[in-house]
Amino acid sequence: MPSEATSVVTAQGREAALLLSPHGASASNFRFKVWLTWGSLLVLLGTALGHFGLDFGLIGQKLPFMLGLHLSPDGFLQGMMLTLLITAVSMVFALLVAVLTALGRLSSNPVAFGVATFYASFFRGTPLLVQVLLIYLALPQFGIILSGLTSGILALSFNYAAYLAETIRAGITSVPLGQREAAMALGLSGRLIAWKIVAPQAMRVIIPPAGAQFISMLKDSSLVSIMGLWELNFLAQSYGRATYHYMEMLLTAAAIYWVLSIALELVQYKLELKFGRGHFTVRA
Repeated sequence: MPSEATSVVTAQGREAALLLSPHGASASNFRFKVWLTWGSLLVLLGTALGHFGLDFGLIGQKLPFMLGLHLSPDGFLQGMMLTLLITAVSMVFALLVAVLTALGRLSSNPVAFGVATFYASFFRGTPLLVQVLLIYLALPQFGIILSGLTSGILALSFNYAAYLAETIRAGITSVPLGQREAAMALGLSGRLIAWKIVAPQAMRVIIPPAGAQFISMLKDSSLVSIMGLWELNFLAQSYGRATYHYMEMLLTAAAIYWVLSIALELVQYKLELKFGRGHFTVRA
């Protein structure tokens, strides 16, 4: 539905339009200079790393294990594959809990509002590492025994859901009230209004910060290594101690995290383009 909000081009929209809109040679020239800058910086980074005298033979030997191409001794996922599993499952649970928390924050029910604000305050006000240890070590004292994998997923999910809830709430409240009133005047149901009117417009505001949070979650998944899970960070440290080549193993892990983060950034970028239609014109 048309509104004043849809006529406003956001700063993010202007940036994406500048980057992708085909205004003759200027857009192509801009993209070329961006890629040239990236290439130059990568060459400088590679040159700097070359002075460390890295043992690339060792990196090649351990890389398949760090990528998770081989199972751990107990037959479970390890390395990058375990990191991706933890992150993906945590993303799903975090999103579900965040939506419920955001709705509680917007609710006029004092109990729902109180529960949502208490939960968000606790998980945003305490360190993630403490939450991991509480779930893994404290719950067994109440008869609730969880594996390291389950504990890590729950800690990541609850922690990031507390932050993501505020992002979702901000996205929902950014949709002008007139949009809902116009839809109600047309006789649309509350569920249809939420799904077809509010959600698509809110997603434009939600996706950029939510994408950044999910990328941060990917890296924070390394905290589950304290529970003995053979994820990427755990293997990097273990191989570093065993071979006395910490630099090689840590740099390899850093490179893998970076590539995974870039992949998530590309997904975020595609979603921004999809839900940003109508605010700026973008052509492939």
